[in-house]
Amino acid sequence: MNNSLLPPLLGLFGMLAAFVVYGLVMKYPDGEDKVKKIGDQIHAGALAFMKTEYKFLLIFIAVLVVLAQVFLGTETAIAVIVGAACSSLAGFIGMYAATKANVRTATAAQQDGAAAALSVSFYGGSVMGLCVASLGLIGLGGLYYFYAANGASHVHALEGFGMGASVVALFSRVGGGIFTKSADVGADLVGKIEAGIPEDDPRNPGVIADNVGDNVGDVAGMGSDIFESYCGSMIASIAIAYTMSSESLMFLPLGLAATGLIASIIGIFIVKMQSAKAPASALRSGTLLAPVIFIVMAYFLIQSMGDVPMAVLWCVIAGAGGGVLIGLITEYYTGGQPVKEIAESGETGSATVMISGLSVGMQSVVIPILILATIILVSTSIATGANIAGVYGVGIAAVGMLATVGIT
Repeated sequence: MNNSLLPPLLGLFGMLAAFVVYGLVMKYPDGEDKVKKIGDQIHAGALAFMKTEYKFLLIFIAVLVVLAQVFLGTETAIAVIVGAACSSLAGFIGMYAATKANVRTATAAQQDGAAAALSVSFYGGSVMGLCVASLGLIGLGGLYYFYAANGASHVHALEGFGMGASVVALFSRVGGGIFTKSADVGADLVGKIEAGIPEDDPRNPGVIADNVGDNVGDVAGMGSDIFESYCGSMIASIAIAYTMSSESLMFLPLGLAATGLIASIIGIFIVKMQSAKAPASALRSGTLLAPVIFIVMAYFLIQSMGDVPMAVLWCVIAGAGGGVLIGLITEYYTGGQPVKEIAESGETGSATVMISGLSVGMQSVVIPILILATIILVSTSIATGANIAGVYGVGIAAVGMLATVGIT
């Protein structure tokens, strides 16, 4: 079998895994009448929002496709359509699963405790992650097979895939974010201040709209946003490798993403096996073991390709390791001692909360920036030392950081 067919085939396998996980979510009860009614309202509202948003998005994409056809050619126009379709589908499926998982998570927490609630919520999120990784491989991998593999000369058209994905990310992330903040503020102003209804009370329609916004912004929007970054890193690496006339280096980003998808699926099942005993440690084990499994698989992949220098593996390790560190630092600043200090500053008034929160926010980005700078320096040096373009090393490091998006 042609190796360039493997990424889209593994993408199809990933989609199958996503639907299996969705089936696990749906096996949990969705609660009693009142809980079920609220869950159905949020689900229906999210679908209505996505339907309206995608109508306007379709017009924008149509204009973009026409411009791409006129100025860049048919291949690029097709790539824009495929990129937009895959990104939209990933966001929609993830949002659909999330709105089904929300009410089941609440019911599981009430009936069976934290471990069951973690399982449901984690599975609900896993559907989004697996769809992002799988549809990225199906869409970009399929285009690569027709446009770039075996000496094909339309590699430039792959950039249209990134453009289509970026447009969807812009609409979904920003549109959903604005919607949820508007609904949140409106619910507070009308409900709490004017009508005297408590915060997050379902009798306030604005609260339902707020929850709808959380799903379309933080699930569908974030999914499309990550999809664009995930595919963008692969497209950049493929384009750089094309200038070096190396088909092996062109295929490597897709190969790494495919192994990352497998590692993510393994990580998800690790969490499933351990979540009943210790939910928090199970989540940590899955998210930390997946990159380790990915690096081991990446070693064998690069070794099997023969004409790819093994030094490239260190670029992958730099990206994957940096991604894990950034995740742990983020976890500390959003759930550790800094949060407690912000809370304690509230005892002296709202002004000290704002000052404390702003300072912690500024402090929290320093170490991630230094990590990113280190990854760029290390990967550039390694790639240059292996007689490969330094920027290719940076691109492969980015692929390594995002390859396990299925679980992270």
